[in-house]
Amino acid sequence: MKTSLRTLGYAAGALAIAALAAWALRPEPLEVEVARVSRGPMEVTVEDRGEMRSHDRFTIVAPVAGRLMRIEIHDGDRVDENEIVANIAPAPLGARERSEWSARVAAAEALHREAEEHARRAREDLAQARRERERVERLVADGFVSAQAADKARSDEAAAANEADAARFRARSAAAEVRVARSALIAQGAGGDATALVPVRAPIAGRVLRVPDQSERVVAAGTPLMTIGDQSRLEAVIELLSSEAVMVAPGMPVRIEGWGGPEPLRAKVRLVEPFAFTKVSALGVEEKRTNVIADLVDPPGPLGDGYRIEARIVVWSEPDVLRAPASAVYRCAEGWCAFVVDDGRARRRVVKIGQRNSLEVQLLDGVTEGETLVRHPGNDLEDGARVATR
Repeated sequence: MKTSLRTLGYAAGALAIAALAAWALRPEPLEVEVARVSRGPMEVTVEDRGEMRSHDRFTIVAPVAGRLMRIEIHDGDRVDENEIVANIAPAPLGARERSEWSARVAAAEALHREAEEHARRAREDLAQARRERERVERLVADGFVSAQAADKARSDEAAAANEADAARFRARSAAAEVRVARSALIAQGAGGDATALVPVRAPIAGRVLRVPDQSERVVAAGTPLMTIGDQSRLEAVIELLSSEAVMVAPGMPVRIEGWGGPEPLRAKVRLVEPFAFTKVSALGVEEKRTNVIADLVDPPGPLGDGYRIEARIVVWSEPDVLRAPASAVYRCAEGWCAFVVDDGRARRRVVKIGQRNSLEVQLLDGVTEGETLVRHPGNDLEDGARVATR
């Protein structure tokens, strides 16, 4: 009997020692960083640098060859439509040159008629867009169509108004070209008198953006004299990679950042140009880029033509989605997985994701609101491992 009790005591002691050794040698829980699954707004954006430019920019060139009088206008000066901005003493024309200028007058008049026709059609399109917007707003008020239809109708009307303004400016420019071409022949006169000056007039009212050279000199026909633009109608030109530009569509909201002001400026995409160009990056890599044109919704403030900006285009947004940090999900054999912290242990869970940006990811299935996920899971983290949150 004493031997049996002694044996049982030895066995119990051995078991206790083994239990203490197992407890002492057990692996320490892994320290992990965690984040909770929550609901809230989320958006996906594409961003890049760009610049501001005048919606209508005109480069005034010398209409005839001759001696250019000194230009008294400076960069930043305001000019009125049809104001004389430069004068040229033309070189005498021979019979061939006079015939060429007569043909140029005829061509300028034809282009003016074409521009007037485009302006008329643009006015008709604007009137139709205005009628369509009023009709859709009535249908929205009666509950027959959704509010998004009214937003699209208003966007179409704004685009038609911009096109009508652009067509009107092109017609004015064409009319100015006609006057310039005619003045060249008038200045020469029937006997080729080159003593009269050919006035160069501004096609629109605006601000002088740049005068390359103000000095008096001999110029050839077509020499650029100055650039004029309307700075009250600025637009943003954003250079996107062509792989990003395919996600952008007219009407998408844009935030203009990095322009120097305290708050971002709101804008809206008007056009994604249908062609791409090759540009070499700072690292020497050739990239295909596309210009995205956006119209400002907020006043431009002190921004001017050619000013650098940073633009963020919202390609997708929702006010209420199930979301988590993008660092909490990772690729696995089943698609996407995440580790859920449950009672001090990491449980591997297969999840289904939707949209994602650089910081967050939309979760469609696999987790619920309020659950805790492991951020930046390492290769040593396994299903069921003990974890301690930081």
